Amino acid sequence: MRREGSPWTGAWTVVAKETADHLTSVRLRFLEGLILLAAGGAVYAAIGRIRDTVGRDPFLFLSLFTVAREPLPSFVVFLGFLVPLVSIALGFDAVNSEHSRRTLSRLLAQPIYRDALLIGKFLAGLVTLAVAFLTLWLLVIGLGLLLVGVPPGGEEVLRGFAFLVVTVAYGGVWLALAMLFSVLFRQQATAALASLAVWLLFAVFWSMLAPLVAEAIGPAQPTPLAAVERSEIQQAFARLSPNVLFGEATLALLNPATRALGPVFFSQLEGALIGSPLPFAESLLLIWPQVTGLVAAVIVTFTIAYVLFQRQEIRA
Repeated sequence: MRREGSPWTGAWTVVAKETADHLTSVRLRFLEGLILLAAGGAVYAAIGRIRDTVGRDPFLFLSLFTVAREPLPSFVVFLGFLVPLVSIALGFDAVNSEHSRRTLSRLLAQPIYRDALLIGKFLAGLVTLAVAFLTLWLLVIGLGLLLVGVPPGGEEVLRGFAFLVVTVAYGGVWLALAMLFSVLFRQQATAALASLAVWLLFAVFWSMLAPLVAEAIGPAQPTPLAAVERSEIQQAFARLSPNVLFGEATLALLNPATRALGPVFFSQLEGALIGSPLPFAESLLLIWPQVTGLVAAVIVTFTIAYVLFQRQEIRA
């Protein structure tokens, strides 16, 4: 049978309903409180260190995100750790909870197609992430204005907003992964544990595996060219991790003096003003592969979940 109507029929209804559920859920409020507590402490500690550089640092507000003070890490480090947890919490029960409540067949009996249901749930998760991180970003800027007393410059605002977009894309990778496991596994606990296992693999063990892979498949000759080739293999393997892509993108955005994200030869530094900041447009060009990688990871992971969901048998 050919279905009639748009494949987006009912999608925006699902987006509105799921977004409202996410934003009012106790789970998200608990995670937001955890992020506010951790990130607020990191930013407050950073302000104590950057007050002395007022008037000398042209990118003072960007330091709010990157400066660390013992024993707390920087705001960016906290986000790199907590963003996947929030995304997984939003997506690990997106589909299997409908199975467990036996509401999926009744839901699809309405004028809502399968693809519209899955797309609506994913977009609702992205909207929730965007709202949560935008609120956090504005709180950081407001705290900086209140305690530092200097407004951010135009380029600082642009770089900060680009950092917000990259953070949402990074969260989208883990949201799509959690929804994939939600489609694969009927048990919510299994989907959550599988998502956390993949996160731990990329967050903890991937950096250990990269040198081993480079040594295994790279040239074994003890020459400078062989060492460079092994380094390139190690970097390429490491960039399969969304954590590495997010870290490199935020490094180039929040530290304008970053001019390269890989091995650099002395011949490539001829004529370069070491330590001078790059223009915002050139920093965007520098991180374009990393941002493209994050977006591609979102698309590929969600596409796999979409195909599997379309082939699932749904019984009343």
